[in-house]
Amino acid sequence: MATVPLSAHETHEKKKAPPVAGVLPVFHERWSPRSFQDRDVSPETLAKIFEAARWAASSNNEQPWRFLVGTRGSETYQNIFESLVEFNRKWAGTAPVLVLGTTRATFSRGGAANRHALYDLGAATSYMTLQAAALGVATHQMAGFDPEKARTLLGIPAGYDIGAVIAIGYQDDPAKLSDPAFIERELAPRERKPLGEIVFEAWDHPMDLE
Repeated sequence: MATVPLSAHETHEKKKAPPVAGVLPVFHERWSPRSFQDRDVSPETLAKIFEAARWAASSNNEQPWRFLVGTRGSETYQNIFESLVEFNRKWAGTAPVLVLGTTRATFSRGGAANRHALYDLGAATSYMTLQAAALGVATHQMAGFDPEKARTLLGIPAGYDIGAVIAIGYQDDPAKLSDPAFIERELAPRERKPLGEIVFEAWDHPMDLE
């Protein structure tokens, strides 16, 4: 008997992490699909997503992040898409929004190097993805792109470091993906290391959190 393909809703339910009492559900509901609906994300919804990023903490309150946002059909969207590696081009073009995160590498006052700039960009991006999840919007962050090609195509100044590309949209059925390998990844269980492997009271000595 042929297996009945899972719907977007069924896939989302399957991908949720097990709930933990006292932890906000959005942390367990956020995941990274590759199948996106042919549906735009409204400017109002995008504003809420970036508003969350705006309130992330940053070193010296520098707020060094700058996000280049491409909506489907725009030149910015095409330039971000062109910078992706072939693997990601196979699916990312179905997302209605592509974003490139950048961050100013020096402090605006004094010009000293800001060694936390990428860290701060990561924090802001994390806020974005969680706010998106809370709104029912899917995100998928990508390292698979050519940063220097993106810099050239998008005119990013030399004083800015480049983070990741983020696809934003509404999750669709896994069967809409053309590559069976993508479908397999879409349906694969999510895994994370146990706390004992990442939280230490001394180096390589897990902290007792029971």
